[in-house]
Amino acid sequence: MQDRTKAYIAESVGTFALVFIGAGSICLNEYTGHGLGLLGIAIAQGLMLSVAVSATAGISGGHLNPAITFGFFILGKMDRNLALRYAGAQLLGATLAAFSLRWVFAEHVWRPALLGTPDLAPDVTTIPGIFLEAILSFLLVFAFWGTLVDGRAARIGGFGIGLTLCAGTLVGGPLTGAALNPARAFGPALASGHWSSHLVYWIGPLLGGGAAAFLYSNFLMQEEGGGTAGALH
Repeated sequence: MQDRTKAYIAESVGTFALVFIGAGSICLNEYTGHGLGLLGIAIAQGLMLSVAVSATAGISGGHLNPAITFGFFILGKMDRNLALRYAGAQLLGATLAAFSLRWVFAEHVWRPALLGTPDLAPDVTTIPGIFLEAILSFLLVFAFWGTLVDGRAARIGGFGIGLTLCAGTLVGGPLTGAALNPARAFGPALASGHWSSHLVYWIGPLLGGGAAAFLYSNFLMQEEGGGTAGALH
């Protein structure tokens, strides 16, 4: 099997895992009468991202997020076709995960939870929502470059990235849902039919992720190609 095919499969499976556990924890919170809570959801998402990135980093770079792939693209580390295929694999994995959750949970459970689809709080408007998603995505992608791409980093796999998602969920979850990942928003939105404020979850993460990649690669990176999480060429 060609390396690129392996990479696409890894990106789909890794993103499937993130969305199945992330959105699934929100559905489970509804099922248990909100017994899981924000902390439980944050831990579930963070742990799953940690393991998924660690498991796929050596195969595909462990992007699992169009915002991370976008950063590699704008820096010229991935060509357009490869970046689009990575994003397509991520969106496919997220969609399969969301429809799997729709099959697992009864409608009276997943519908009130919007199948885990992120949305803005009633008092959060579009621009502040984009701003918050951009900041939290910046921190997530910065952690990706600092702990996985940079050759000087300690080899802790994806756990620094997962912890960043956990922390971001604790801060942004009640306000925007803290998707920090367009695929994480897209899959559940498609399966649930809930598209409210959906562009927030593309614009914010792409802006924040692109800025973090640009800053780290151009001003903080010492050695090119030192880490394991680059892209296939």
